[in-house]
Amino acid sequence: MRARTALLLAAAVPLTATAAAVALKAGAWELAVSRNAIRLSPRPRPNCPDCRGEGGWWSEGLYPGGEMCWCWDRPARTLRLRPVRDPWPDEPPF
Repeated sequence: MRARTALLLAAAVPLTATAAAVALKAGAWELAVSRNAIRLSPRPRPNCPDCRGEGGWWSEGLYPGGEMCWCWDRPARTLRLRPVRDPWPDEPPF
């Protein structure tokens, strides 16, 4: 029974990772993982009719500048795993 459970868990991990990667790519999200947090950042949608996956465009005129497309204007999501602590709390900042 334990061997069967271990085998099922060993098969479930790669399958879950593959499914998560496909879902992130389809939803235009970028995954960043560190020791302290997991962060999902938005990416421009590749099938956007306005920017065609570029994420924005440059405006012309008297004051040129970049403009971000609506498809990229989503908030980033962060899940903190551990609190970030200062390793030397009594150390002067210089």
